[in-house]
Amino acid sequence: MQLIGQYDSPFVRRVAVALHEYGLPYDHLPWSVWAEEAQLAKLSPLRRVPVLVLDDGDTLIESSAILDALDELVPVDRSLLPRSGPDRRSALQVCAFATGVADKAVSLLYEHVLRVPEQRNERWANRCVAQISDTLDLLEHNRRGRSGQWWLGECLSHADIAVGCALRFTREAHPQRSSWSAWPTLAAHAAACEARPTFQCVVQPLTVQL
Repeated sequence: MQLIGQYDSPFVRRVAVALHEYGLPYDHLPWSVWAEEAQLAKLSPLRRVPVLVLDDGDTLIESSAILDALDELVPVDRSLLPRSGPDRRSALQVCAFATGVADKAVSLLYEHVLRVPEQRNERWANRCVAQISDTLDLLEHNRRGRSGQWWLGECLSHADIAVGCALRFTREAHPQRSSWSAWPTLAAHAAACEARPTFQCVVQPLTVQL
């Protein structure tokens, strides 16, 4: 398999962490969505990452869809998401909120990277900040109400990975806005994620290559 995209993307990184958790080998192509746009467009007209090229040549896009496909490649007892039931729905909801935070953090970053100050839309930026903060409040409350080592109990899940990757990206992309004193439970959760070897082996300082 080939995983395309840079590890500073929270979406690429969550797929990479899962691949390492599953023990599935892959080749990493650290293409930038800007610098390697032409190459990326040949695989996906959306020009977004991650892209996963399977051994049979099929190409998958979008992190949640990729992870759903990967879950089918491993035994049921090794899957990082329950196949059915309340825990599956709960984990999917956490994943959706976490990836939503990451998406808004990306949008907010590009608002500052791609526009000169006089062209920036402060109303849009403030909306992104509110969306991020309010969603982190919700996730903080949700995680605080759970007693297990991980979100669903004692086993790591896609929910944990999605939250961990989103929090690292948000903190690095917006250090001036990301005081974790408001979300101590999430901060502790992120630290536990980053302590795992599967997180530590897929780390890249945040850069934007235009």
